[in-house]
Amino acid sequence: MAYSTRMAAALSGATVGQLRSWRQDRGNGAILCPELAARPALYSFRDVLALRAFAHLRQDVSLQMIRKALVNLKRIGEVDHVAGYSLVADGDSIALVGEDDHATDLVKSPGQRVIATMADILREFAPRPGVVVPDLLRPKHHVSVDPATQGGRPVIVGTRVPFDAVAELVEDGVPPEEISTYYPGVTADAARDAASFALYVDSYGTGSRAA
Repeated sequence: MAYSTRMAAALSGATVGQLRSWRQDRGNGAILCPELAARPALYSFRDVLALRAFAHLRQDVSLQMIRKALVNLKRIGEVDHVAGYSLVADGDSIALVGEDDHATDLVKSPGQRVIATMADILREFAPRPGVVVPDLLRPKHHVSVDPATQGGRPVIVGTRVPFDAVAELVEDGVPPEEISTYYPGVTADAARDAASFALYVDSYGTGSRAA
């Protein structure tokens, strides 16, 4: 599944402006270039995981610190996709934590407080005042994201029906109670959740400010 910039922003909590900025090379490499080579930019599921990690880190550390950590990550020979690494921070530094819990300092001093475990990255969080990013794998009670289903495209839970196909019908005036006429097995509540999630995704407009 290839996620558009708007969908990647909605699923990660980063703004569209941030994604645009983070793709730019400031002299030491970009924070994250989508691994799918395309124009306009398209993001993979691993990209979204990495972006959520950055959004978590960005709550407590500066963007400059994140850039420095990523540069040093490559300098010590870690060149895999950043989604595969566990990064920790205590406000003064960022460290790479291995499977044996050994922390390798990437900025200044060993990290002490884990703020971006995989569980943290997946669950709901608030990257900015007034913004709540839903759970990545279950953004709505009746909407799920699973790389094994439709390549990770958000679908109605228990089906392969894309959420946006249902949301478009609701937007066109089809009552949620009648969606099952078009998609058997999609309940009225599921249709409402699909429409609600579509509104959330649409809130990530192209004019979002970078930070």
